[in-house]
Amino acid sequence: MCRFFKKVFKRSKKDTLEQQDPMKKYLIVGLGNIGDKYANTRHNIGFKIIDHLVQQEDLSLETQKLGDVATYKIKGRTCTLLKPSTYMNLSGKAVQYWLTKEKVPLENLLVITDDLNLPFGSIRLKGKGSDGGHNGLKDIQDKLQTTKYNRFRFGISNAFSKGRQVDYVLGDWSEEETEKLGERLDQSVKLIKSFVLSGASNTMNTFNGK
Repeated sequence: MCRFFKKVFKRSKKDTLEQQDPMKKYLIVGLGNIGDKYANTRHNIGFKIIDHLVQQEDLSLETQKLGDVATYKIKGRTCTLLKPSTYMNLSGKAVQYWLTKEKVPLENLLVITDDLNLPFGSIRLKGKGSDGGHNGLKDIQDKLQTTKYNRFRFGISNAFSKGRQVDYVLGDWSEEETEKLGERLDQSVKLIKSFVLSGASNTMNTFNGK
């Protein structure tokens, strides 16, 4: 019986320490639009990467306030994985809510988004920057009142003709892209884990441009 109480005390003490150490808490946000018609679109790569991580780690997403959420624990760190349900253009509301709720430091926020300025499948981590015309990032910047947060950009290329940008971004992946997407999703999950375990700077050196 004494051994049992020692274990319970030890576990509760560990949980308390984790709660008191906000630097071990992370918010990983994949941007996208809710609904089946958007599920396989280029604009929803943020959702797709979160789904891939959830599947790999045998986690489950639950519908909660302002999004679908899963908790991922890795080597003493706790990550809240979030797919906002606010639609892309209002992503900031969900990000701000979950940052506050989970008491996550701003430097431990990672936002995953598509990027037209990068070749298909290229991955790049940046610690700050403009919204680049991306409405999801624009709203996050507006709500957080800063451009200094980590964003993970996944290249979707700009292979569209003049005036067809919206159709391209909201279009489904091509057959050729789909064939290559699996390996790119695996690499994206590795980047997320590196960000959590090794920090932004080391992750940039390891993954940017690959």
